[in-house]
Amino acid sequence: MSTWRRILMAVGWSGLGLIVIAATLSEFLARNALGALHAGAPLSPPSEAFPFGTDLLGRDLFSETLYGLSTTVAQAGEAAVLAVLAGGLLGFVTAHLPRPSAASLRWAVGAFAAIPPLLLAILVIAATTRGMVGLAAGLAAAPLAFVRAFDRARRGNFSAHSAYARATGISASALLNRDLAYEFRDTFLPTVARALAAVAIILSTMSFLGFGAIPPHRDLGLMIAAAQRSYFQAWWTAAFPALALMAFILLARLAAGLDEGERP
Repeated sequence: MSTWRRILMAVGWSGLGLIVIAATLSEFLARNALGALHAGAPLSPPSEAFPFGTDLLGRDLFSETLYGLSTTVAQAGEAAVLAVLAGGLLGFVTAHLPRPSAASLRWAVGAFAAIPPLLLAILVIAATTRGMVGLAAGLAAAPLAFVRAFDRARRGNFSAHSAYARATGISASALLNRDLAYEFRDTFLPTVARALAAVAIILSTMSFLGFGAIPPHRDLGLMIAAAQRSYFQAWWTAAFPALALMAFILLARLAAGLDEGERP
């Protein structure tokens, strides 16, 4: 791994840590309670009293952005864990199954991976409830994580050092334990970071389209959607939630070393 990539990853994880701290302390950092109406005049521009301005209902956008960021981070964390476990870990273990079983499962999951994750998430929401948005985003990102982990593990299984290890009599379970240790050491953190970026995009888009967070609880995607009516008269109503979302996704991508785009 190059020095520049290590620096990017360090910057990304440091930034994500600061975002998690801000999201965790949102109730202490916010100037107003969640959803507090008429904190100021409607659609007031950014000022000393309201650094991010106010929205159409006079809510303090600085406070609301902190609360929205907190919701987005919590949902993205839940979804990323699910994507890594149900996708990455399962894909790695599947690659070590007998070849016919492994190939069949790879084909089946690959069919789901060909469907855009946003559509998969909406289908999961249709089968459950809007309160399961984190589950929906995690399951939607899992097929891509499965395919990525499976293909990487499969290449390792057919490498020269694996063939030599099998030839010397090392058991399949011992090889699995060894490969899993290397997988955890070398790729776990980038996989988590990629999953965070992927599910944050899915979650915010779902909320923007009306399939995500349920008011009065709002995430950043829902805040951007709610600002559509006032955006051209009051740019700050959408700009600051969008910047917060962009920062979260960019830092997650940096933490992954800018690897493989949105694929978890």
